[in-house]
Amino acid sequence: MLQQLEHARALAIGCAAALAMGLPSAQAADALKVGFVYVGPIGDHGWTYRHDIGRQAIDKALGDKVETSYVENVKEGPDAERVIRQLAANGSDLIFTTSFGFMNPTLKVAKKFPKVKFEHATGYKRADNVSTYSGRFYEGRTVAGFLAGHMSNSGVVGYIASFPIPEVVRGINAFTLALRSVNPEAEVKVVWVNTWYDPGKEGDAAKALIDQGADVISQHTDSPAALQVAESRGVWAIGQASDMSKFAPKAQLTAIVNDWDKYYVARTKAVMDSSWQSEDTWAGLAAGMVAMAPFNDAIPADVRARARQLVDDLKSGKRHAFDGPVRNQAGEEVVPAGERVSDDVLLGMNWYVEGVQGKLPK
Repeated sequence: MLQQLEHARALAIGCAAALAMGLPSAQAADALKVGFVYVGPIGDHGWTYRHDIGRQAIDKALGDKVETSYVENVKEGPDAERVIRQLAANGSDLIFTTSFGFMNPTLKVAKKFPKVKFEHATGYKRADNVSTYSGRFYEGRTVAGFLAGHMSNSGVVGYIASFPIPEVVRGINAFTLALRSVNPEAEVKVVWVNTWYDPGKEGDAAKALIDQGADVISQHTDSPAALQVAESRGVWAIGQASDMSKFAPKAQLTAIVNDWDKYYVARTKAVMDSSWQSEDTWAGLAAGMVAMAPFNDAIPADVRARARQLVDDLKSGKRHAFDGPVRNQAGEEVVPAGERVSDDVLLGMNWYVEGVQGKLPK
């Protein structure tokens, strides 16, 4: 009996010493490890910034039941595969890869780590342990285009685009259709910068578009550089992925806000309770995955009211960003009146609507 007591005492002292030395407790060791791979810096105030807000929502909701980590500024391609593999090898139970170009690297690593769950943002390839998710950002671009149509005096609107993938193309098209619903003669000029995040290129693109007569600048890139140029040049702009009004308080009409918080918490909980399954999620304004930043007070009150009604109609399904008639760039009717573009067409969209200037890069 004495020996048992001495053994217990020694074990207790050893555990206390281990904790004093900062060694992980049993509770910490049992925490679900969740990793994130970011294409840009968490300080981009756009795409990656909002994903990291979602990561923080996991920490806030689940506390010491989870242990989250991230790697930022990961290039699409071989670098991504290396980073994803390292997260899996280091014990991550769930990994979110948050850029379109991470799709194939995610699938490759997932095949080698079948017990790890993977979530890929904006992609379309799935596996037993790989889910896909995205937001219907084009719904927000419909609202932005509506506002741009009312606020543009020149009828020329600039659009800074990242890469010619369907997600970006349908955003340009949704924006243009809404713009021309207000001003049928308005034109959208697109500058492709072939990057998600490069403040220098984004700022230069904004300057070039303004020099070509654009008095509203929209974007599908991740920094607030374009809004800062718009602010300095006295034109309007649309924020991307988060509310960027602090960078352009006069220029920003609104911003399309990506809200991943609920999704990230729900998917993490699903891994914890073993209910996680491979699935595809594509949610928009109705689900709160897409939201609009406050409308600029400089917008006439009646226009703001109509924009709020448009948001409600998009949420309810009364309106769709691609309600017919829709004509392509050549003026050919591709969606007749009374119909709307299907999700299958949206997911593979590789053509411009009428009103977009220039050729779509291949």
